Amino acid sequence: MPNLTLKHGAGQSNTFSANKIVDSCPICNRHIEPIQIIGQIKKDNDIELIYLCVNSECKSYFISYFKHNGKSYEFLYSLPKTIVKNEFSTEITKTSPNFIEIYNQASVAEQQNLYHIAGVGFRKSLEFLIKDYLIIKFPEDEEKIKKELLGNSIRNRISDQNIKACAERAAWLGNDETHYTKKWEDKDISDLKILLQLTVKWIEAELLTKAYLENMNN
Repeated sequence: MPNLTLKHGAGQSNTFSANKIVDSCPICNRHIEPIQIIGQIKKDNDIELIYLCVNSECKSYFISYFKHNGKSYEFLYSLPKTIVKNEFSTEITKTSPNFIEIYNQASVAEQQNLYHIAGVGFRKSLEFLIKDYLIIKFPEDEEKIKKELLGNSIRNRISDQNIKACAERAAWLGNDETHYTKKWEDKDISDLKILLQLTVKWIEAELLTKAYLENMNN
């Protein structure tokens, strides 16, 4: 476990054990070794440290927060944060602009450490992605697709096994984010995001393959 140094005024300092050190700037998002300016121990024994980013194009100040858990400290987050917007391909943008909007809103919540809200948002983005994708494939069933359960849409309408497998598992983890108790206790929001990204990539691959085969047909 790395050591965390807290610098007081007049050149004094204390050293504590922490689960990680601050190694990135939340403003420029670069991997750095920031310069600690000063810190303080709060009444609840939590720690706040003020850092200076050493990236010459940034040179911003930020605060990192550590929570006292009895014997050591746990890194919580650094503020302020620059919100990173996720970009998607033209194929996904045409298929489901609502998915992109909802996904990015969930991503903003995650970057602000609002994990409970973020998980629900990622689950909703999956539903819009899948249903918009299916409505394009089966326009005659648009109203049925809109009303049916997401699980039924995935199970009964998706033929590509990679899309189906990833979307189904993303839905499982997404449902965990909306329920009181979790079924998949060893999985978290990062796993949900990976499965979402895999679903996006497989849909994108299918759409691109279809477009090129149709465009280059002998």
